[in-house]
Amino acid sequence: MSDSKELTVAQKMMGDFAPKIVELTDDVLFGDIWRRKELSPRDRSLITVSSLITGGNTQQLKSHLNLAKQNGLSEEELIEIMTHLAFYAGWPKAMTALTVAKEIFSKEK
Repeated sequence: MSDSKELTVAQKMMGDFAPKIVELTDDVLFGDIWRRKELSPRDRSLITVSSLITGGNTQQLKSHLNLAKQNGLSEEELIEIMTHLAFYAGWPKAMTALTVAKEIFSKEK
């Protein structure tokens, strides 16, 4: 971890505690998989947000909602994804995701 550049999310979360997961996250997941041309970053965000909601993984949902917005998804589209998933992933998971989104989106305003 060089002091000359900003730390990645994985470095901030795991630092020296789990250096291999930091390396895999930064180099393989975000350095390779997220950059493949077969899907756009917007599509990858849509898939990732949907998958996190379906799995009930709200801790990682926080950062991925912000990334989804950076990748071109609007708040309205993200809310619609959650509303749609209520019927496929389950009402409690959708409501939990909407609660997370409300917290994140209202902080930005």
